[in-house]
Amino acid sequence: MSAVTVKIAFTEGADPELGLPAPATEGAAGLDLRANLQEGIRPDGITLEPGTRQMIPCGIRIALPRGFEAQVRPRSGLACRHGVSILNGPGTIDSDYRGEINVILINHGKLPFHVRHGDRIAQMIVAPVTSPRWEVSELGEETERGRGGFGSTGTK
Repeated sequence: MSAVTVKIAFTEGADPELGLPAPATEGAAGLDLRANLQEGIRPDGITLEPGTRQMIPCGIRIALPRGFEAQVRPRSGLACRHGVSILNGPGTIDSDYRGEINVILINHGKLPFHVRHGDRIAQMIVAPVTSPRWEVSELGEETERGRGGFGSTGTK
């Protein structure tokens, strides 16, 4: 596994005691993002009613090096146990974005879901970006799938 240096800062009013995004285990690819709620909201948290969405602050800003992106992805445990996911998953954080990282959670479940201060709500992957050099031409050899479109390979 390789490493890249990413500058990080806490937003005004954030709780630095929650720490920095970090993997939950040694082999984890994703860095856990936590709900970093403003002081007035921390005691009660945020309740997502079924079918609703809410932007949840993470209390951090990052400066990715040029040529890198961060992807914000759902947590499988929240999706499986509660029907909670992220609305624009995966979300992309570009290297020139300097605002606070927020996660748009959506409750697809049948019960209200409560987000508490410090809860792990998503995971973030930092990855290199490649830029295509387009070449307008014939595509070359046909593939087995060809121009079949969505669902053309079937289910079995």
